[in-house]
Order: sequence, then structure tokens, then C-alpha cells
Amino acid sequence: MLGMLGGRSWDSWIAEYSESHQHPLNRLTHTFGIPLIMLSLPLLVAGILWHAALWAGAALFLLGWTLQFIGHAIEGKPPEFLKDWRFLLVGSRWWLAKMRGKA
Repeated sequence: MLGMLGGRSWDSWIAEYSESHQHPLNRLTHTFGIPLIMLSLPLLVAGILWHAALWAGAALFLLGWTLQFIGHAIEGKPPEFLKDWRFLLVGSRWWLAKMRGKA
């Protein structure tokens, strides 16, 4: 796993991610947007067999990403994943750390 993380720890990635998520409204939009995106992924996969799941997954996915981009507009900084795709994975770990009071 460290190979994919560029030899960095999760804590290092989360700390860098947190630096570009300082505005309280950006943090709030990510607090809701990230779990919506995470919830949408299995629904999108289930949508292969069940059409209603596809629509629900797509709606959650779009809502989650809309919240993310609104937060970054408020923050005035681009999303971290634009400079390194691995930040797409870090967001969920940041959210978990935030929920545990560690981010």
C-alpha cells in the first residue's frame, strides 16, 4: 500500500489534504459530500442489475460532487485531486479521521 501512497503515511496525506480544507463551510460540504459519494459507488454497481439503484447512485454521486465543488469555491482553492489523483482516496480517510475528531 505504501507504494501506491508514494512512500508517505496516511497521516501525511491527510495533513496535506486538511491544509486545503480550512474554511468551515468547505469542511461542512465535504462532511456531507464525501459520504454521499462513497454511498453512491455500490449503488452505481448495483445499478447494473437494478435500474432504480442506478438512478439513486447517480443522484447521490452528483450531489456529493456538487457539494465538494461548492466547498472548494468557498475555500478559493482547487480540489487536491487535480494535482494528484491519490487525493481521491485520501478524502474518505480524511472524513473518517474527522468523524473520530482527528482531522
